[in-house]
Amino acid sequence: MVDLLALSAGVFLTLVVVVFHFARGTDRVIPDDIADDVLEHRAATVRETDFPEPMNRSIGGGAPAGAIAGGADAEGELEGGEAVEEEPSPAEIPEDEVEYFEVEYTKEGTTIEVANNETLLDAGEDEGWDLPYACREGQCVSCGGHVADGDAREFVVHDNQQMLDEPELEDGYVLTCVAYPKADFTLETRETP
Repeated sequence: MVDLLALSAGVFLTLVVVVFHFARGTDRVIPDDIADDVLEHRAATVRETDFPEPMNRSIGGGAPAGAIAGGADAEGELEGGEAVEEEPSPAEIPEDEVEYFEVEYTKEGTTIEVANNETLLDAGEDEGWDLPYACREGQCVSCGGHVADGDAREFVVHDNQQMLDEPELEDGYVLTCVAYPKADFTLETRETP
């Protein structure tokens, strides 16, 4: 037998749902997206930091790495007004002027030829090795390595490294992400000062 009370309750609830479904809603106006206004307000109220690179990028202020103050036409000057001449990057060496050097990667157990327009990190990755790195801009020491043969400056050219001091370079430390070979040498990867 059918329970008349249960059937009535079911029909009533179904009718209520149908009525609410087809009923016209309120005239509530959806406000415009205020995200742009909030971002503009925040940009106007948050000060730029004066921390030197690379720290200000990790905090969120300042210009990107390699930015030139004063616009793209600005040239570097010393305090006395002398112009600073930038050295070209070893990565820009034309193919017809490329030299190759024997670099022994001791921890990887092999010696490979590395072009003087290729970083030590890129050369190792071309071999399929999983070498450590983080920024690839010479602004951290994640990609650090050690030249076992002596002063790093005798064996590599660093292109814009900002982390190693003179004593560390003298001890043979390099940043493989921005180090280009200029002689044959032995390299220990995963070594930091």
